[in-house]
Amino acid sequence: MSTFTDRADAALADPLLKIAVERTAGTAEAKRAAAIAAFPDFEAARARAAAIKDHVIAHLGAYLEEFEANAVAAGACVHWASTADEACRIVVEICKTAGARTVARSKSMLGEEIGLPHALAEAGIRRIETDLAEHIIQLADERPSHIIWPAMHKTREEVSALFKARHRSPHEEETIAAMAESARRELRMQMLGADVGISGANFLVADTGAVCTVTNEGNAELSLVPPRVHIVTAGIEKIVPSMEHAVHMLRMLARSATGAALTQYTTFYAGPKRPGDRDGPEEMHIVLVDNGRTKMREEGLADMLRCIRCGACMNHCVVFRQIGGHAYGGTYPGPMGSVLTPALDGLKQSRDLPNACTLNGKCQEVCPVRIPLPTLLRGWRERSWREGLEPASTRAGLGLWAWVACRPALYRVATGVAMRAMRLLSRGGWIARLPLAGGWTRYRDMPKPAPRSFMAQYRKERRG
Repeated sequence: MSTFTDRADAALADPLLKIAVERTAGTAEAKRAAAIAAFPDFEAARARAAAIKDHVIAHLGAYLEEFEANAVAAGACVHWASTADEACRIVVEICKTAGARTVARSKSMLGEEIGLPHALAEAGIRRIETDLAEHIIQLADERPSHIIWPAMHKTREEVSALFKARHRSPHEEETIAAMAESARRELRMQMLGADVGISGANFLVADTGAVCTVTNEGNAELSLVPPRVHIVTAGIEKIVPSMEHAVHMLRMLARSATGAALTQYTTFYAGPKRPGDRDGPEEMHIVLVDNGRTKMREEGLADMLRCIRCGACMNHCVVFRQIGGHAYGGTYPGPMGSVLTPALDGLKQSRDLPNACTLNGKCQEVCPVRIPLPTLLRGWRERSWREGLEPASTRAGLGLWAWVACRPALYRVATGVAMRAMRLLSRGGWIARLPLAGGWTRYRDMPKPAPRSFMAQYRKERRG
């Protein structure tokens, strides 16, 4: 389905999707609230996190050069990619040079952004997704629907059926533990036998050249240390100045993403295996990817480069929790995706996304690095209007509304008539069908309006 409206309609008509999304997002919201309540001076920590990212973005070139020098000194090979296609070519060439037939991949949204799974498939290289949720997605031949929980749109019942159909030794008991054990049996030897391990990076530490990954399952360590070659793909905005800064950002990331004080597995990789080391890859390659990030910094979207991919904005988004992630159509869903997708794919192709927002500000309220998401979304709306991308019907409707709104007496008469008509159409306090508002009433009822408008009640209170 090519349009956002079609995808949203399909999502709203799927009763199981709402159950699956609410289970995970609701739990994440509650855990985050508990973690923040137990974190002294969380607002001060947010301010510091935002300041760290702003400082790095302002001095991005210097920190990237410092990171490259220290990573090379540690034995890694650093590659630079301006575009998604260039990044994929570099990764595929490294795999071919290594004679790789299989690669074990730890979850990476940047890999999804640049289309790496498709590039590996086209090169005839077998990909093993080692993250449990990504494994589910790979078996189902679907795209991730969330940046932290890629399979959040699946119910446990659906996952159980999928494992029984696709695993060589599926679970017998209908429990989460039994299903996880089934995935462990399926993946363990594949991880250990992979020729190349591919990961993303949560942070790049400039003063040491180290790469940081965080997982909840330990799959990154198991799929990146045994192979002969470790390839890292990372956006250039992932840089932090030092280990001290990385630790502060990790505290913010874990609490905002899963409600934990620290993610279960946090690992720093600094170069390949050295003489005397018992294990580790023989080669380490780091592919630093721009893919529009420099342009975002230059065109007023620098605030979005603060993002640490925690997913808190979508867990608290009233729209995302109704339609899930696939309806957004891009790599990144929810509020942050509605800002990023137009920058990555073009506004003309994704102009619906900035409008799929109530602008209630909850996303900005919970963002650990204080990204002004509603402001950025309004910016895309204004640009869409300036560039004439809005449909003629929308422009005409807003023009008519503006004409009426500029005439207060006429506006009061029009709203009075509309409110009376809506009250006549209501049944039991709700409106099930309303002319010209089928997009609203198709999936939910509209509340019956109050007997008096807000302004009428305000004038009455002032007289009183």
